[in-house]
Amino acid sequence: MPRPAGAAPAPARARTGGTTGRAPVLVALGRLPKPRLTGLGCGVLATVAMVLTAWFCELVGGAPTLYGVLFVLTSLVAAGWVRPAEVICGPIAAPIAFALGLLTTSGPMNTMTELALRAPWLFAGTGVALWIALVRKGLQLLRRRLRRSR
Repeated sequence: MPRPAGAAPAPARARTGGTTGRAPVLVALGRLPKPRLTGLGCGVLATVAMVLTAWFCELVGGAPTLYGVLFVLTSLVAAGWVRPAEVICGPIAAPIAFALGLLTTSGPMNTMTELALRAPWLFAGTGVALWIALVRKGLQLLRRRLRRSR
């Protein structure tokens, strides 16, 4: 396709799609949406996801392992999508959402028993959210320090 007169040629990166030298996994991750949830939005997302997960697991016949795995994934997403200024909200919202999801299907009396029985999943999901929050905060502090030193 001919260029209009006087137009500069496109940079090499734009012509090749910007994928030269990058792993396909990194290219796919770069295409994911980059929403930035507020702390409240992170809590709402996690709670709605866990309530829906609890209802789905109840339809399947209980499935505590499925509930735990989906909780870990929900914790990962919530901690990854929260705004950098409110990164601590991910590890705080995750266990609250876990308990509220159990509360919707177990009822108030059995929720404590279910929390005790599913504690490893609760700790795993909260740990994942905490790890992501710490890494994100560490990278944020590192970027700030590098900017100051320039």
